[in-house]
Amino acid sequence: MTNLETTFIHGAIREGYADKKGAVNVPMYLSSTFHQQSIDEFGEFDYARSGNPTRNALERAIAELEGGDRGFAFSTGMAAVSACFMLLSSGDHIVITEDVYGGTYRFVTKVLPRFGITHTFVDFTDLEAVRAAVKPETKLIYIETPSNPTLGITDIRGVVEIANDSGALTFLDNTFMTPLHQRPLDLGVDVVIHSATKFLSGHSDIVAGLVVTRTPELSDTIYFIQNSFGSVLGVQDSYTLIQNMKTTSVRFNEEARVAMKIAEYLEAHPLVEKVYYPGLTTHPGHAIHAAQSTSPGAVLSFNLPNYEVAKKFVEAMKIPVFAVSLGGVESILSYPAKMSHAAMEPAERAKRGITDGLLRFSVGLENEDDLLADFAQALEKAAQP
Repeated sequence: MTNLETTFIHGAIREGYADKKGAVNVPMYLSSTFHQQSIDEFGEFDYARSGNPTRNALERAIAELEGGDRGFAFSTGMAAVSACFMLLSSGDHIVITEDVYGGTYRFVTKVLPRFGITHTFVDFTDLEAVRAAVKPETKLIYIETPSNPTLGITDIRGVVEIANDSGALTFLDNTFMTPLHQRPLDLGVDVVIHSATKFLSGHSDIVAGLVVTRTPELSDTIYFIQNSFGSVLGVQDSYTLIQNMKTTSVRFNEEARVAMKIAEYLEAHPLVEKVYYPGLTTHPGHAIHAAQSTSPGAVLSFNLPNYEVAKKFVEAMKIPVFAVSLGGVESILSYPAKMSHAAMEPAERAKRGITDGLLRFSVGLENEDDLLADFAQALEKAAQP
């Protein structure tokens, strides 16, 4: 069996999508429509919304990487999430992790109720609470692990067992781990979702979403939804994502190595109240994460005492970009309360530990000594009255 590091590089050019002249890169098929040779029988591609050879190569690659039946490329991560939720019907109920990305929270709480789809947020670190939240009309259990932004860990096998007992589907947002270090379909999950904007692309140059399904039946349904809604990834972005994915393993592994050092440094610093990072043995989900993933990842969050201290810290940092998003080659510092989770009401944020002093840090590829020195000087300035 080919190792994933090799598949990241060669997966997209298998199945005959390499240029017949020997090009090592998938060609960009910049065509909205495709000529048909016969009135009685159409070829594999007819209209670019329904299928494009470049996008198809990407979709085949992510399916192979996740070990699924079929992959799908969408225009954004939220387009991918939204398409998956369209498997549901009026009267259905979702059990969803309370520590979830703000965009997903917004869609579940503001859009789906208009179509008669209800939800219950649950602390997914408590399997009994998950089981208790399941109703006869529950059709989906939605997992995000590690979760955003407080890096909560869900026992994937445990939730899959609950879903199987109740006849519900399981979706899992695998953005933080990538298939390189966490393969949910192997653990029984039905659908895996990625914001490929993040670590899979890794260069802050495109937005993209990917979905991988476990069974042919789910594949057929997701394809119908993708084709119906039309929120597909464009050809040039598909090409860029294929190229960027080739270096995922070397980028991600180095970023995770440095993330561990930064997490240990922050945990020992007197100004930092709490560090959220599953690589730390003090993290309550450390053992579960280690049993289902092969890396603690390259994202961590930490609490400073209050908004004023956090503000001074952010303004003192010199290296990272202060911005929405994560997973780039540049380190990205974010303030969840006003960025990724701004759509959440203040009371809901507080319930999830998203305090006014919480910061999220996505480790990039800068020199580790430079990053640690930047943290040291910024924390020193933030501590000053």
